[in-house]
Amino acid sequence: MEQPNLTYIEQLARGDENIRKTLIDVIKTEFPEEKIAYYDSLTQKDYKKIEENVHKIKHKISILGLEKSYELANTYEHNLREKNMDGVTDFEEILNTITAYIKTI
Repeated sequence: MEQPNLTYIEQLARGDENIRKTLIDVIKTEFPEEKIAYYDSLTQKDYKKIEENVHKIKHKISILGLEKSYELANTYEHNLREKNMDGVTDFEEILNTITAYIKTI
């Protein structure tokens, strides 16, 4: 599986350490909250909420340079609209990868 990176964040920050730190802090704060919300909606089998949570997390996936993972999440999000859980395993692997990564940044 591809690995998260800070390339996009570095591009946005353009060498400004404050912007870089702010963007990283947003990810480190928001991602765990969004992950909890995702698992809560999954437990409730609320497809609409699951879809909404996947959509929110997709932005973090993109910011962390995970292009293939973004596509997997996008497919999963579309499947959820049909009450189809295809993609849940891949999505959870992505969540685990990001969780491990943000502990290192």
